[in-house]
Order: sequence, then structure tokens, then C-alpha cells
Amino acid sequence: MTGVTLISTGGTIASRHSEAEGAVTASLPGAALMEMLHDPLNGIEVRVEAYRELNSFALTLADAHGLVAAIRAALERPDCAGVVVTHGTDTMEESAYLADLLVVGDKPIVFTGAQRHAGDPDSDGPRNIADAIRVAASPVARGIGAVIVFEGEIHAARDVTKMHSARTDTFRSPGLGKLGEVDLGEVHVYRQPGPRRVLADAGLVAEVELVKLALGTTPAFLEFCEANGARGVVVEGFGRGNAPRGFAPVVARLTQAGVPVLLASRCVEGRTHAVYGADSGGATMVAAGALLTGTLSGLKARLLLSVLLGQGASREDIAAALG
Repeated sequence: MTGVTLISTGGTIASRHSEAEGAVTASLPGAALMEMLHDPLNGIEVRVEAYRELNSFALTLADAHGLVAAIRAALERPDCAGVVVTHGTDTMEESAYLADLLVVGDKPIVFTGAQRHAGDPDSDGPRNIADAIRVAASPVARGIGAVIVFEGEIHAARDVTKMHSARTDTFRSPGLGKLGEVDLGEVHVYRQPGPRRVLADAGLVAEVELVKLALGTTPAFLEFCEANGARGVVVEGFGRGNAPRGFAPVVARLTQAGVPVLLASRCVEGRTHAVYGADSGGATMVAAGALLTGTLSGLKARLLLSVLLGQGASREDIAAALG
């Protein structure tokens, strides 16, 4: 018998429509979710633990960090082969990536959820949970880091993102593709993710801001970050990592004051690169002190920087972690 721990955290998968509130709210514990499964999980024993019955849009960084500690504690038990986390889809990719960064070991960490609430007669939650448990229990999933299992597909936490607000196949890994799939109850891993970076957990620094750029935006919010104690900033720029005029001088002031600025792309595929100069093109931003994030999204670069600042990382340490 293979042991798997399921940690429930709320989200659509644990929600029903409330007549009193006139909205969908998280209310179902993990044990109730297990009772809804349609398929037998032969040879797998599931231990259920509750974390927080909150929708993922209500979670804080501290909540996500606490979830990582719960995952770590579960995996330390010798009878636990892997962990499944039921989680809201809005911020699932962020919690999964944080677990990928901070949990040592090769036991599977599998996040899943639903796009249709538990009271929907066509809810996708039960089949997603069953697939996730099978992945967590499977020897072929060891060593691939934290993953999201959704609609039968397995995606690496670093690469995956929520692509659609409502469809059940919302999670995809643009430009890279899924790691594998669950087909008729069998787990298949077709490719390995890129090298996994696991960092020491010295706590998170919450004062890391994410600035998304648009046509003609001004550096006013970046200046707000500068004036209001931001410990780090991620700028999600255009294309290869470009920004509107006026951003580079503010980046220079921040970096000279010891505040790291990371430069990501708002594109879902491709790498940042210091190609364009003048005004606040990527090359000018790098000359001002910004560090390029490569293929790492702005959302996940913010988490990485939060972890690194918690360690007291230097600029050189941060640059190396992005390499």
C-alpha cells in the first residue's frame, strides 16, 4: 500500500454555491472531497489534512509559506510517498512554484483544483484529485519537482501558467509543453523539466512589488516603490524586456540604493535579452542595473526574489539564481 497525503486549502474545488451569499464560496473539507471521487484508488492509502479553507485569491505570501511548511512536514514521514495539494486555480502556479523552490527531496508534490465548483454536476474536481493522487503515488514522478496536474496533464511548476479564466484545460506551459499525462489511470512522464533550483528556506520578504507595463505607462508606480520601502521590484516589460521612456533612471536610483530590480517579459513565450538601447530599451535597463529573468515570468520572479532576499542574498547571488 502506497501512502499519499492530501492537504486541502479551499478554492473552487472545495466550493459550492451559497444561496445566502449569492456566490460560490469555499466550504468543503478535504475528507468531503475524497468522498466525491468516482474511481477507486487501488493500492493507495490517502491521509487527509486541512490547511486553510480559503480561495486562492485570498491567500497571502505568509499563507503560501505556511503551506510549504505543511508540505515539508508531510513528506518527512516515512509512510508518505508524495503529497497532493487541493488549491484554488487563481494563484496555484505561484504556490506550486514556491514549493518547488523550498522543499528538498524527490518525492512528488502535486497541486490540483477545479474550474467547476463541487456543486456543479459536471465538476472537474473529482477526476483531477484522482489523477493527482496517482501521480503523487507513482515512482515515475519522483525527481520532477512540484507539478500541477489538471485535465489529465502534468505540468512543471516553474513553467506552467493559468491561460483561461474558465475552461477546464486552463493550465499550460507555453513554449515548453507538458511533462506527461495520466491516461486511463496510468501515469506517463515523457520529458524531464529543466534543472531544478532548490533554495534554503530562511523566510520570505513580502515587500517585493510587481510592475506590469503597458503602452505609454509612466514610472510613477516604480517611483512609489522607491519612496515607500520596497525591498525588491520585478518589472514585467515588453518583448525582450523593454520599458517606456523614463523607467531606466528610476531603475538606476533603485539599484544604486541596494534595491534589486528584475526585468521579466509580459510575453508568455521567449527569453528576455538586452537587445534594444536608447530610451528604456532592455539594454538601457540592464545598464541601469536591472537583472534579466530569462524565461521566468514576472509572477514567479517575484517569488524567487522574495526567497532570495529572505536569505540576505547579494546582487551577485540573485544574478546567479537567474542564470
